[in-house]
Amino acid sequence: MKKVRVIDPEIADALSSELKRQQNNLELIASENFVSEEILEVQGSVLTNKYAEGYPGKRYYGGCQFVDIAETLAIERAKSLFNAEGANVQPHSGTQANLEVYFSVLKPGDTILSMSLDHGGHLSHGSPASLVEKLFRIISYGVKKDTETIDYDLLYELAMKEKPKLIIAGASSYSRIIDFPKFSEIAKASSSLLLTDMAHIAGLVATGLHPSPVPYSDFVTTTTHKTLRGPRGGIIFFKKAYEKKINKSVFPGSQGGPLMHVIAAKAVALKLASEEKFKEYQNQIIKNAKTLAESLKQLDFRIVSGGTDNHLMLVDLRSKNMTGMVAESLLESVGITVNKNVIPYDPLPPDKASGLRLGTPALTTRGMKEREMKEIAQIIDEAIKNMNNNSELEKVKYRVRELSSNFSLYPEISY
Repeated sequence: MKKVRVIDPEIADALSSELKRQQNNLELIASENFVSEEILEVQGSVLTNKYAEGYPGKRYYGGCQFVDIAETLAIERAKSLFNAEGANVQPHSGTQANLEVYFSVLKPGDTILSMSLDHGGHLSHGSPASLVEKLFRIISYGVKKDTETIDYDLLYELAMKEKPKLIIAGASSYSRIIDFPKFSEIAKASSSLLLTDMAHIAGLVATGLHPSPVPYSDFVTTTTHKTLRGPRGGIIFFKKAYEKKINKSVFPGSQGGPLMHVIAAKAVALKLASEEKFKEYQNQIIKNAKTLAESLKQLDFRIVSGGTDNHLMLVDLRSKNMTGMVAESLLESVGITVNKNVIPYDPLPPDKASGLRLGTPALTTRGMKEREMKEIAQIIDEAIKNMNNNSELEKVKYRVRELSSNFSLYPEISY
């Protein structure tokens, strides 16, 4: 690892600083996690040197016999873990995976019915800020104002009225169980295809702690780096009938050479996810999220929808007279990493936002449990109460460092 410092000390300094940040801070961004050292090893391996356009057994370059092994293992492990008919492990990201599904079955101007970004959806589901909105006609569903849970009645009404070619289930900041059978029922009633984006909950689905969308969806996409605790990348699952369309949409449709070092790292992550201790880990993620949400509620924070069923929660900061933008910056200053996030029916724009999105996968990876979640809730409360008191904030910062130091991360790595 230290060879980088000899040839490029500036990059080495950036790597070293980032390592220290991850080791010293409390990582509460719901979409982030810490991979194993084995995954780091594979992702930094000689496979990064190999071009392998095409698919196992059907490449456009020679010398692919060993990367074929890695990709085939990733495909078969993905199919087995999620009980899927088919899988493509080449997408570079979750957004790329979504786009590749769109381009496989849609034409420009076709209608997509998806969850509004303001209510918990994802940019790639059709936000005006994304390419998707420019290519397709986007109709949005959302959550009920009183319960802040998905409005399935509205979803049905919109589907029957608009007759979308594709309905998208799944979210980026939704903390409740998603009713995939209901989505499937609505898709069939409106003669629509169903895509589920399970990027956030894939680890929970893999271990049976969240219902699986695979039996109910024509397509399922996921990232591999959130609750699945793998390298940054994506996977597409599909019904066998769509195999040729999906594979063609990925390559040569929208990607060139696959990242073989990342695909091999995905294979390792999928193997780790099949082990019993991974289920124990996912169960602890949920316990930690519930404990953090309840502890914050006891400190007079409002949790959107009243709680969480998965790994994340949205915290409404309006009762604290603080925006998400200010809270994110404040907590970063004491060593807690979060992201500002709009809440349903938010009166503020996204760059300010009324909420924070918090998640427990990364801290659970480090070994933290319910006791630490209760302490973290108290730390967050103390930071917000004392935002203008530098001496008190220094005490909060010390508590963060002390807590973090009890849970090692990458002790053998240095730059």
